[in-house]
Amino acid sequence: MEIQSLLLLLGIGFGFYMAWSIGANDVANAMGTSVGSRALTIKQAVMIAAVLEFLGAFLVGTHVSETIRSGIISPTIFHNHEFDLVYGMLGSLLAAGIWLQFASYFGWPVSTTHSIVGAVLGFGVLYGGFDAADWRQVGSIVASWVISPLMSGTISYLLFSTLRRMVYDSDEPILAAKKITPYLVFFVFFVLTLTMVFKGLKNLSLDLSFGQALIIALIAGAVASLVSRVLVNRIEPVRSPDRKLIRQPAPVGKAIARALNHLAKAITDSRDPVTTRLMKIKGDLETSARDVERGSEVERSQPEYRTVQRIFVYLQILSASFVAFAHGANDVANAIGPLAAVISILDTGQIAMKAPVPLWVLGLGGIGIVVGLSTWGWRVMMTIGEKITELTPTRGFSAEFATAVTIVLATKLGLPISTTHTLVGGVLGVGLARGIGALNLRVVTNIVISWIITIPVGAGGAILFYAILKGIFG
Repeated sequence: MEIQSLLLLLGIGFGFYMAWSIGANDVANAMGTSVGSRALTIKQAVMIAAVLEFLGAFLVGTHVSETIRSGIISPTIFHNHEFDLVYGMLGSLLAAGIWLQFASYFGWPVSTTHSIVGAVLGFGVLYGGFDAADWRQVGSIVASWVISPLMSGTISYLLFSTLRRMVYDSDEPILAAKKITPYLVFFVFFVLTLTMVFKGLKNLSLDLSFGQALIIALIAGAVASLVSRVLVNRIEPVRSPDRKLIRQPAPVGKAIARALNHLAKAITDSRDPVTTRLMKIKGDLETSARDVERGSEVERSQPEYRTVQRIFVYLQILSASFVAFAHGANDVANAIGPLAAVISILDTGQIAMKAPVPLWVLGLGGIGIVVGLSTWGWRVMMTIGEKITELTPTRGFSAEFATAVTIVLATKLGLPISTTHTLVGGVLGVGLARGIGALNLRVVTNIVISWIITIPVGAGGAILFYAILKGIFG
């Protein structure tokens, strides 16, 4: 077999493996809050995400892959040494994929974008020195990692605070929810449709002007709003008492503390899969301990509260679908960008600053994401959905909608933001709207530490695999 053919097979394999790892880790960003709030079961979440992640990757994934492939390191340093870039991109895919699989096994929601950017940057600087990197582009990417969680957190904070004030604090929360729901549905469908049709479906040769796309989006939003108005008007309002703060007896807190001490010892001595199950139990007990300490607030009594939450279940599923589509569009670039560069070099023998991404490559990335989320996605999903803060459909909708808007804006700008950062920012915003005590700061700290570790791990792994591949084929 020729070296080019072997390298192509390796590229396809490593690209699929990277896409699998993306699905296994980042699927939590799309569906974790829905599972945590009980709006969807894990099986339902996987089925919905599978379809929409693939469609997002296949239909609008091209935009960001250009940035990943040619925006981080300068391809000119590989002039007359094109195969060194091939080895580097293959090493980057393998290094990032391994790290993501390792993190997914332990349920750590790390950034796939951090992984591949760190990997590409690592071997690029090793090969060509610091001048090889486009630091302005790298700077814009790094800035997006800070801006995206702040933007998402701000949007979710304001949205949830508004919903709580307009709906739960009103005298008639069901009537208030019925009034605001059509407007929320209109905005969600308007933004999603505008994203899809305005230069988003160029792989299907659908080229519309902004004005045409705007009209289509307005029509889609109006139709969806009217349908939602008809559906919510069928719900009959029921009065209920005001919210209550429930306090637990003192012995409950002491018993939970003793149980946590015993669990900590058991976790230290145990091995997987028992360790994983015990960690989940420990997380649930810690949440219960905080509830015992500060009291549990019931926002509305049973029938009225459940009715309002049922309305927001559908809104959360809608917003989760939005996030899944946007995630597939944005994060497939982490797998297909380096692969597209490898294919272009092997086909032409030259390094092109811009080369069309073959449709089958987009399809490969989409399939890999679906397989990953179907197998290991539940691990990180539980971390995102249950351990940062307590989620309800209203809170989950606020976090997911804020995440979706932020991701789509970044996708259209060609910025490979971290979906993990964006979603965690949205969840933190919802938690802060309820007070700092509503957040599990230890879990948040561990997540941030995993983000920091990801970049150097990706860079070191890429350097190692680049050296191995060059030693074998060079």
